[in-house]
Amino acid sequence: MSLQKSNLKILVYFLILLSFNNAIAQKNSKFVNTFIGTDGTGHTFPGPSLPFGMVQPGPDNSIEGWNHTSGYQYKDTLLLGFSQTRFSGTGIGEMGNILLLPFEETKQNLKNSYHKKSEKSAVGYYTLTKKDGIKVELTCSERVAFHKYTYPNQKAKLLLDFQHGFQFLNDSLVLESDIKIENASTISGYCKTKGWVTKKYFFSIEFETPYNAIKELAREKKQNAPKYILDFNLPQSKLLNIKIALSTVSCDGAKANLIAEIPHWDFNKVRLDAEQVWDAYLNRITIEAPRKQKELFYTSMYHLLLQPSNIADVDGKYRGANDAIGLAPNKEYYSTLSIWDIYRGAFPLLQIIAPEKINGIANTLLLHHKAAGFLPIWTAWGQDNYCMIGNHAIPMLLSAYTNGFNDFDKNETFKAMLETSTKSHINSDWELYNQYGYYPLDKLDNEAVSRTLESGFDDWCVAQMASNLNQKNEEVIFNKRAQYYKNLFDPETKLFRGKDTKGNWRTPFDPLTATSPMNNPGDYTEANAWQYFWTPAQYDIEGMKNLLGGTSAFTKKLDAFFTTQSLNPNKFLGQEAMIGQYAHGNEPSHHIVYLYAFSDTPKTGQKYIHKIINEFHNTTPNGMIGNDDCGQMSAWYILSTLGFYPVNPTNGEFVIGAPQIKKATLQLANGKLFSIHSDDFSKNTLYQNECLLNAIPLQKPIITYSEIMNGGTLRFKMSKK
Repeated sequence: MSLQKSNLKILVYFLILLSFNNAIAQKNSKFVNTFIGTDGTGHTFPGPSLPFGMVQPGPDNSIEGWNHTSGYQYKDTLLLGFSQTRFSGTGIGEMGNILLLPFEETKQNLKNSYHKKSEKSAVGYYTLTKKDGIKVELTCSERVAFHKYTYPNQKAKLLLDFQHGFQFLNDSLVLESDIKIENASTISGYCKTKGWVTKKYFFSIEFETPYNAIKELAREKKQNAPKYILDFNLPQSKLLNIKIALSTVSCDGAKANLIAEIPHWDFNKVRLDAEQVWDAYLNRITIEAPRKQKELFYTSMYHLLLQPSNIADVDGKYRGANDAIGLAPNKEYYSTLSIWDIYRGAFPLLQIIAPEKINGIANTLLLHHKAAGFLPIWTAWGQDNYCMIGNHAIPMLLSAYTNGFNDFDKNETFKAMLETSTKSHINSDWELYNQYGYYPLDKLDNEAVSRTLESGFDDWCVAQMASNLNQKNEEVIFNKRAQYYKNLFDPETKLFRGKDTKGNWRTPFDPLTATSPMNNPGDYTEANAWQYFWTPAQYDIEGMKNLLGGTSAFTKKLDAFFTTQSLNPNKFLGQEAMIGQYAHGNEPSHHIVYLYAFSDTPKTGQKYIHKIINEFHNTTPNGMIGNDDCGQMSAWYILSTLGFYPVNPTNGEFVIGAPQIKKATLQLANGKLFSIHSDDFSKNTLYQNECLLNAIPLQKPIITYSEIMNGGTLRFKMSKK
C-alpha cells in the first residue's frame, strides 16, 4: 500500500469513528485550557493553531527575553499586536512574523493595552477587547491565519509590520524583504530573517474590505522591511476581516494555500472546522476523571499535537535545509522538530495516537539528511539551529522502524545514521570522540560529559539498526562506542566526571551545580553530574548496575538521587520542579523515576510519579513547571497518567509505573480499542500491586508498542501500600 493511501485510510477511519461516536462521545476539546503553561516557564501560547499546523496567530507582549519565547506571558499587560507564527514551550524564541495591530486613531494612548478579563481562548479561537474599544478575534486553518476585528466605528486604522519578529542574539532581524502592494485588497511578498535560524517566508494578505489609504512609516536603522498604516472605511457592521497565508516556497504557494483552505470569509466556519479537527484527535483517548484532571490531560494532548508543523504547501512543495525547493512525499514535510526533547516521550506517544504522521516525520528526517549531509538536530521553518547535543534523529528513526513503520527506506535510513555518526559536523567531532573514547574536557570547552553520554545512546541505536540489517561490522563498531560512557565513570564519586586528554579527572568537581553553555559553561547540558548519571540507563540498565555493584547498589543510588537536596537550584539551568536531584523541569530527568521498576523497590518510583503528577502540574496559567519543549513535558504527563513511559524510546517498550486515573480508552488507528482500568483507584491508592494484560499477569514491568496497538485491556490492581 502506498504512503498516501495508507495515511488516507487511517484518516478516513478516524473520521468515521468520530462520526459514529458523536452521539455518545464527549467533545474533549471543551476540556482544553490553552492558558495552562502561559505563565512562568511553560512558555506556551493561547492563540489558535491546528494539529501539526504551519500558522499560530496570537498576541505578542514582547519580542525578546527568555520569558517571552512564544511572544506571550500571561501576566504581561503590554500588547504589541498579533503575529502569525510561534513555537510552543521552547527555551529560545523564533518566528513572530507579520504583526498586525488594529487601533483607534482618537485613542492612540490605549492602542497597546487590553482588558485582561476580556481575554478568552479555546481550540481554534482566541479573543480579547483592547482598551480603545476594538474587539479582536483569531482563528486559522493549517496554513492560513484569519483575523476578525470589530471597531467602535467605521473609520479604522491598522498597523502592518513586516519588521516584527522574535529576536535571538541579533539586533537586525530582517536581512531583506520584497513587499508588493498588489491592490487595495491584497499585499504579498517575502522576508528573509536571521534569528535562531536564517529563513525565508512568503505570504499573501487579503482584506475583505479594501483599504482606502496606505502609508509607509519611516524606517529606523537596520530595518530592512516596511511598516505600514492602513486606513479603512468599514461597512455598517464595523468588521474588518483579514486572511494571511504563509509558505516557505513562494507567494504563489501562499496564495494557493489560501484558496485551498479558506476561499470564503466565514470566520465562524473556520473556527468550527478547527474545533472539529481538534476533536478528531482529542477523542482518540477517553478518560474517566474529575474535570480538573481532564483539563490537564486534554490540554497536554493539545500541546503535544501542536507540532511538529507540516510546512509543505498544499501542493507538497517545501523549502529544504539547502534552500532548494522539493516535492514532499504525501505532501508532508515537518519542522519545529525539537529533537533533543521529543525523542524521549513525545515521539513514542505520537506513534500511538497519531500514527498516520510517523512515516512523514521519518521521511522528513531523511530528506534533511540528503540536503545537509547529516540528520537534523533542531529544525525551525525547515532550517537547523543546531540547538542542544547528540544526534537524536537517530533514535527517532530506529523507534519508527522497530514499531513497524515502513513507508521510508530502511537502507537509506541506515546510511543516514551511519554518515551522521562518522562524518564530523557541528557539535559532533567523531575523530576526537573515537581517539579518546570520550570527549576530553581540555579539547571541548563545554558539555564534554553530556556529549559523550548522549552520543553513546545514538551509537547503541546505530548498532541496533545494523543488527536489523545484518551489517555485522558496523554492529560491532557501534556497540563498542556505546560503551564509551564507562570511560568517564569515576569509582570514587560513582558519577560520570569530566576527564582531560591525559586521563585526569575534572578538579575541583562539584556534582550538584548544573552547567549550561549559555549561562554557566561546564561539562553538563542544562543539568549536573547527578542528573546526567542516569543517561546510559536509557539503553544499558544492566551495565549501570554492574558499574555500581548490582541491583541493591542501583537502588541505593536512586534513593540518594531523590533525597540529596539541591543547593540554590537555578531554573535557567534546568533546575526546577525538584525532588532531591530529580529536576522534572528538564528532559534529562524524565525517565529516571521509571528506573525504580528495575530496582529492589519499584513502589518507591510509583510514589514519586504520584508526587510529580500532583505537585508539578495544575490547571492554572502557571501549571507547567519547566518548558513544555514542543510537547515533551505534556507527553510525560499523558503517558504517566496512563501508567507507563518509555525509558528506552527506541525498543518498543513502555515501563510500567502507576496510573493516575480510574479508566482510559484509546481508540487506535486500526479500529481496535486499548483500555486501561485501575481497580480500587482513589487518591490514597498510590501503588499498583499487580498489572495484567488481557487477564494475564505481566512477568516483567513492561508493555510493548505492539501489545498496545493490538488492542485489549491493561488492568492495574491498586493499593495504599
